[in-house]
Amino acid sequence: MTTIKNVSVLGTGVLGSQIAFQTAFHGFSVIAYDISAEIIEQAKARFAGLAQTYIDEHVAGAADGGSAAALANIRYSFDLGEAVEDADLVIESVPEKLDIKREVYTALAKLAPPRTIFATNSSTLLPSEMKDFTGRPERFIALHYANRVWSHNTAEIMGTTATAPAVFQAIVDFAKATGMIPIEIKKEKAGYLLNSLLVPLLSAAGDLLVDGVAEPEMVDKVWRIATGAPLGPFQILDVVGLTTAYNILAADPDPKRQVFAKLLKESYIDEGKLGRATGEGFYSYPRG
Repeated sequence: MTTIKNVSVLGTGVLGSQIAFQTAFHGFSVIAYDISAEIIEQAKARFAGLAQTYIDEHVAGAADGGSAAALANIRYSFDLGEAVEDADLVIESVPEKLDIKREVYTALAKLAPPRTIFATNSSTLLPSEMKDFTGRPERFIALHYANRVWSHNTAEIMGTTATAPAVFQAIVDFAKATGMIPIEIKKEKAGYLLNSLLVPLLSAAGDLLVDGVAEPEMVDKVWRIATGAPLGPFQILDVVGLTTAYNILAADPDPKRQVFAKLLKESYIDEGKLGRATGEGFYSYPRG
């Protein structure tokens, strides 16, 4: 049985930082890695914000020292070799581009100990598209989190035909140990379960916008009122981050996806409107 104690999370964006903090909150030693000292400094502020969010949203134990302990369990690095040299598990949460992920795994294969399990947090890419770059396909798996991991605490777990059963079970056990609910997926499926349901909704919303049928506010309003959902599709896109949405859309050959991708880039991303994390996307958000 694989024992996981030391966890390295690659990428400190919206979801990577949440994964790292949730893992540290449950007592694991975590190294948060990103590509530069400047980004690491930004990540430290994000982690401090998460510590306060856990308190504000009454996550059990957060106000009684849990948030402070989680921050103490996190170390930072912008040196990949240093970040993974003693890792039992590496969770990769880098941009949703296959060439970037393959490049990361090619480097990891040379730097991480042989015992280390590699897990991708990719939301749409299949792990089989990356496994041959890991140098250890039997110890490679997908572990996909939803945004707001402390409350929307699903962990989708999906292996490839090469993933060792003991590794799959080790990740199921790790998910449980970090307060997540393991969602075991029997075979590879692009989009896993959550995004297989969510992406068609977001795509349909994009079609309504680019076809000039309705503005985002009206699309979101009808979805919230008619279904009781707390957020509409454009609000969800702001939470996910428009850069992530753009990367997924830009890789889709469907003409309408390409039009929506162009709109996102030219009208939002190029204007610095990246979604909720930056204070503005389809909507504006008050700081803090």
